[in-house]
Parts: sequence; structure tokens; C-alpha cells
Amino acid sequence: MSQPVSSPANGRTCAVLVVDLQNAYFEAPPLKEQRSAITAACNRLTAEAARRGHRILFIGTTHERDKSTWTLNMLEENQGFAFRGSEQAGWLEGLDTSRFPELWKTRDSAFFGTDLYLRLKNWNVDSLILAGVDTENCIAQTAADAFAHNFDVVIASDVVASPDPQAAEAALAWLEKSYRQKVLDLADVETWLSGDEA
Repeated sequence: MSQPVSSPANGRTCAVLVVDLQNAYFEAPPLKEQRSAITAACNRLTAEAARRGHRILFIGTTHERDKSTWTLNMLEENQGFAFRGSEQAGWLEGLDTSRFPELWKTRDSAFFGTDLYLRLKNWNVDSLILAGVDTENCIAQTAADAFAHNFDVVIASDVVASPDPQAAEAALAWLEKSYRQKVLDLADVETWLSGDEA
């Protein structure tokens, strides 16, 4: 069981990181079916966090067609995706991104090769809420790196998704046990944002 993470009303400065809610990741049927629900849940989360004065950052993955940013498996399969400026790289339809800054990455962790740590420090952030896909990949890697950078983490369980529910469940259990990160449903995240411990 995770240890308590102090809520923002108890002197914490929070940022919501929305990771990879892009068309490329929702082309496969398992995630395609979750598209509407996760879009609505994410909009609810970001609206509530913004209303309470917290930071919101939309983080996406994008690659270059010349293979300079490709991962090993992309190079081995000679198959790129989410190319800069493409429809695949675009945010999900209906996702409210217009008010918020963006950050672009080329690897699973949002910290790898980006200025995320600098942005969070400039905002005086010490706790994070993670949302997006895939739970066992980009969310888990970002959460693990957040722990390494001494950020407290809450994962919004119904604002993350995966094509592999078993892998996602195992990843969340590992993050709770190994890094004492909280996994809360959206209602409990909203309670946490209000200053009450969930």
C-alpha cells in the first residue's frame, strides 16, 4: 500500500502531466475503444487542476522522418510513427489543450532528453499527477524518473490507459510498492486536489 502523499493544500505545488494522448496511440482497437472516456476524464482533470491554480503540461511524442530520433525497435523494424506535423502526432479530438503549454519527447520517459525537470523546478512543483498512455510504458517510465528526481507522484487510474490491462495493473502495483506512489481514481484525485487526503 502506498504511503500518504500530502495534498496541494498542505503546502504542495502540483503539476498535471498529460502524456501521449495522441492519435498514433489510439489506432489499435484496445485503446480506440477507450478514446472518448479518457478524453472526457482528462478534460475533467485538467479543468479542476487549472481551476485550483495548478500547472498543466501536455507531453507528446514526435519523431523525424530521417530516423534521427528513432528508437532501437523502430530502427530494427524500419517503421517510424508520430512524425512531426502529422495527423498521428496530433492530440486526440476533443482534448482541451489550447490553454496549456506543450513539451515534446522521443522516448518513453518525459524526463529523457527534455527540459521537463527545469520547467517543474521553475514552477516550484514538488508533486505530480500523471495521466495518459501507455500505463506500463510512458506513464511507468515517467513515474520512475519522477521518483529519481524526488517528486511525489499520484497516478490518476481512470485517466491512464493501456492495450494490455494485465501489464498495466502490474505496473501500477510495482509503482505503488517500490516507489510509494499513489494510484487514485479521478474522484479521489479531485478530493486530493481540494486539500483532503484521499
